Amino acid sequence: MVSTNGSNALNSITIRNHRPGDMGYITHRHGAIYSKEYNYGALFEAMVSQITADFLLKFDPAKERCWIAERDDKFLGSIMLIKDRETAGKAKLRCFLVEKDARGSGLGTELIRLCVEFAREVGFESIGLSTDNHLIGARRLYAKAGFELKATEEHQAWGEKRVGETWELQLK
Repeated sequence: MVSTNGSNALNSITIRNHRPGDMGYITHRHGAIYSKEYNYGALFEAMVSQITADFLLKFDPAKERCWIAERDDKFLGSIMLIKDRETAGKAKLRCFLVEKDARGSGLGTELIRLCVEFAREVGFESIGLSTDNHLIGARRLYAKAGFELKATEEHQAWGEKRVGETWELQLK
């Protein structure tokens, strides 16, 4: 567990590892927020559900983590680092989310920092992630952490035409 008492905005926020019930809540919040804020459809929620279920079913505690941020037991955000099961030495950043009332507090930066720090500690060579180009706040945080945009591709997976992006951070 990490207590973030360094800045006033992060004061009293606790960041902990996942526990039973968290994956369902991560799925719920992604579905609700992305539907309301970005008009994503039910297939997006299904994808998040699959990611969280796979995380639990294949969880390798030596190489993978899910962090939950909360204040007074209220969920504020999440981030997940998982092994890329297709490419040795590579990890994936998944399920990054910061609740609207915690945005701008530095929490997103802290969650990404923890994720990258852990990936380095356990010896990953790189971290990849997928996002959409309209998620400006998340993209800004990825760039700030050193991730680089590697590819873009139009898709219509979540109900509307969008531009997906692949980002990567080299660790070694």
